[in-house]
Amino acid sequence: MTDPIQCSIDMLNTALEMEEKGKAFYEKAVKTCGNPQCQEIFSALVKDEVLHQERIKQIHDTLTSGKCWTRDWESIESTSENLGVLFQNLAARERKKMKAETTDVEALDIGLDFELASVAFYQDHRARTADPLEAAFLDQMILEEKEHWKALKDTRYYLTDPEGWFIEKERAGLDGAP
Repeated sequence: MTDPIQCSIDMLNTALEMEEKGKAFYEKAVKTCGNPQCQEIFSALVKDEVLHQERIKQIHDTLTSGKCWTRDWESIESTSENLGVLFQNLAARERKKMKAETTDVEALDIGLDFELASVAFYQDHRARTADPLEAAFLDQMILEEKEHWKALKDTRYYLTDPEGWFIEKERAGLDGAP
C-alpha cells in the first residue's frame, strides 16, 4: 500500500519543479518579448509562479515535518484572477499601439502549452486524492492555472486579431448596437 503523505510529497516535488520552470520561462519571455503588454502579462505570471512555489514549499515543509495537510497555504493568495482584467485594461489603454512580433506569439504559445500541462498535472492528482484538504489545494491550483491559460489565450487573440478581440470583448454588435 502506498503512503498517501509520501505520494503528496512526491507530487509537491514535481509541482515545485514545474512552477520553477514556468517562472524561468516567463522571466525569459519578459526580457525577449518586444511587446510591452506581453511583458506585463509575463511579469504578472512570474509573480504568480513565485506565489505557487511559496505555497508548495509551505505544504511540503508541513508534510515532511510529520504533520498532515492544513489550509495554511490559503494565506498565500495568487493574483491570477486579475490577469484578465489587467490585459483588458492594457488593451483598452494601448488600443492603437499593440503589435505582435513572431517571438511574442511563440512565447504565448509556449506559455499556453505550459499552463495546459500544469492543469492536466493537477487534475490527474486531484482525481487520485482522498484527502479533502489536498483536494482543495489542487482545485485552487487548477483554477489558477486555467486563469493563466485564459489570460495568455486572450493576449494571443488580441495580438493576432485585435479587431475580432474588440468585437468579442466589448460586445459590440455588427449593427452598431452595444
